[in-house]
Amino acid sequence: MDTIGKPALDPISREIWDMKYRFKAADGTPVDQSIEDTWRRVAEAIAMAEPEAARPQWSKAFYGILEDYRFLPAGRIIAGAGTGREVTLFNCFVMGVIPDSLDGIFTNLKEAALTMQQGGGIGHDFSSLRPRGAPVRGVGADASGPISFMDVWDAMCRTIMSAGTRRGAMMGTLRCDHPDIDAFIAAKQTASRLRNFNLSVLVTDRFMAAVKADAEWPLVFGGQTYRVVSARGLWDSMMRATYDYAEPGVIFIDRVNAENNLSYCEKIGCTNPCGEQPLPPYGACLLGSVNLTRFVTNAFAGDAALDEAAIAAVVSTAIRFMDNVIDVSRYPLPQQRDEAMAKRRIGLGVTGLADALAMCGLVYGSPAAAAAAKRWMAAIERAAYLASAGLARERGAFPLFDAGAYGAGGHAARLDPDIRAAIGAHGIRNGLLTSIAPTGTISLLAGNVSSGIEPIFSIRYERKVLQPDGSRHAETVTDFAASLWWDLHGEDTPLPEVFVTAETLDPADHLVMQAAVQAHVDSSISKTINIPADLPFEAFRQVYEQAYDLGLKGCTTFRPNAVTGSVLSSGSQPADASAEQQPAERGDVLPGFSYKLKWPESDHAIYITINDTIDNGRRRPFEIFINSKNMEHYAWTVALTRMISAVFRRGGEVTFVVEELKAVFDPRGGQWLGGRYVPSLLAAIGGVIERHMVEIGFLKPQPDAGPAPAGDDRQRRSSCPRCGEAALIFQEGCATCLSCGFSKCS
Repeated sequence: MDTIGKPALDPISREIWDMKYRFKAADGTPVDQSIEDTWRRVAEAIAMAEPEAARPQWSKAFYGILEDYRFLPAGRIIAGAGTGREVTLFNCFVMGVIPDSLDGIFTNLKEAALTMQQGGGIGHDFSSLRPRGAPVRGVGADASGPISFMDVWDAMCRTIMSAGTRRGAMMGTLRCDHPDIDAFIAAKQTASRLRNFNLSVLVTDRFMAAVKADAEWPLVFGGQTYRVVSARGLWDSMMRATYDYAEPGVIFIDRVNAENNLSYCEKIGCTNPCGEQPLPPYGACLLGSVNLTRFVTNAFAGDAALDEAAIAAVVSTAIRFMDNVIDVSRYPLPQQRDEAMAKRRIGLGVTGLADALAMCGLVYGSPAAAAAAKRWMAAIERAAYLASAGLARERGAFPLFDAGAYGAGGHAARLDPDIRAAIGAHGIRNGLLTSIAPTGTISLLAGNVSSGIEPIFSIRYERKVLQPDGSRHAETVTDFAASLWWDLHGEDTPLPEVFVTAETLDPADHLVMQAAVQAHVDSSISKTINIPADLPFEAFRQVYEQAYDLGLKGCTTFRPNAVTGSVLSSGSQPADASAEQQPAERGDVLPGFSYKLKWPESDHAIYITINDTIDNGRRRPFEIFINSKNMEHYAWTVALTRMISAVFRRGGEVTFVVEELKAVFDPRGGQWLGGRYVPSLLAAIGGVIERHMVEIGFLKPQPDAGPAPAGDDRQRRSSCPRCGEAALIFQEGCATCLSCGFSKCS
């Protein structure tokens, strides 16, 4: 019985480790000298929750499941455990209910900022805020509605670099019966709006019944019906928005609450940013994954199989590891600590499913693959619940455990009788135990195994690896299972038919796999169903209806479109984009436009003139001048115009100027211009430049690149907002760049 050897730390894995997980001193000096040092640091830190005499034993056990990549804790744990830094080891949180008052709203905003500062992504349900136009008693004004306050959250999020290494990510939800639901659905049609949010509609069972019956649907807030719409019409507008620009997603919220082990003591109205953890107010998600590829025996042989006994042993240790994290982690807010301690919720999942299926000769999406995935997840669920029941015998059940209520309904009611008997004897340590999280980065660390339960996205692609001198070198990244096949059979041997990729799969193949695994996941699943661009709208709508009928808790799709990702393009790049470009010569006469910008804090308007040049028959920005009677701005506007003009004159990819300026936030606060919050005067100038680029046709929706060579999947990728490469993919509810490693969620 041959098992797979431990993957070496290749250049890509090493870069991931060095950039995201390697512990370094404040001056950048590495403390972790090797990946083994990282695993040892994490194991020793998590073992601190054990009695002192038992710490060496458990530190060794934890190290044993980490060092060969059989268990992969979430990135916050690897990066933060044992460093002494003021960071949380929890990946994400759902914030408290937002009070429908100005004081309550901004208190919640402050709590969100404090949570992001420690490295946590956040989710918010904005359904508690009164709709736009509703009267605000006592001040003689009308409410601006939840979407306007989401703009404020979005601005806050852009200013927070979570734990110094990543931008914050947020989920925003709104109920399907909220009067502002149509504005929520349309909020991200503009590419620059709510960029730090993932959006999902909370869809109820009653709404889905109304859709099927083509019934009327009342939009209600505070007991008042604001208007009545067609349920099917509202559903179609939801589907059309998702079809056209990939959002909003859908959360079947009644099913989430009905299937919740803890429904007797909590009500859920939101999820974490990628959707795998529906959480109550101040709930936190603690994540980790079993790497299925490490348990395949006799890969690609006729008797290839998954060693379920070995998985059970690792799961037992992993559950103890994760339970310990609850005790050793810091928490941004005391409410989050109280919530975590009261229910001790964890989310153990899997990664490498698609690779493991291929290694066992099973085609992702086939009935045999779905049956295998369901069986494997059932084995993990069984081991997890038994381990947690064992911990309850040793340490006690979670404080809000109620023997009569827990398991009376929902997911726990369907557990095997022997699991229920174990829980009945001593209770259970963790209120919920299983979840399928996004694993893109840690899967790369583990040798580029397929992410989570997603299909293999690409057999092979190029990624730029940062070099010590600051340059980047292109490295070929090959899927783990494909690499193993070629190691066993030779590089020239064609891959067997079991190697299917996301682009070749029908949406139904995704759904059947998600439903198979969901049967043994007590929380939820982060997964993206990749939709062909030419799939008719009627067929697309049926994907969501099938998801509901299959019993899923939510559905997220991605269909290539002109809004998601790097929507605006500067056109074709030079053949050698890395070559140094020389500034263009200025002509005697240049066409241009002047724009008047009135910033509320300034007594005098600012005039922005942008002149253009013609390059290969195409108009592009060449220089900029910023003038004002306000001498306070003189020095920095002169510096800004010289710098931006120098960038424009060199040509090439200059659209980044817009994004850089729009990302500048004034610590004193921004202003509302034209009904939208602008975080700084510099951001307003960036908006003017963007407007100009669009008006002259320099910025436009990403054009169709046309057919790609056989085996090249670049035609289904968007451009990355960081590096500009056509390498942005959407999976596990998140946008990730295969080239530079940019991720919206990690």
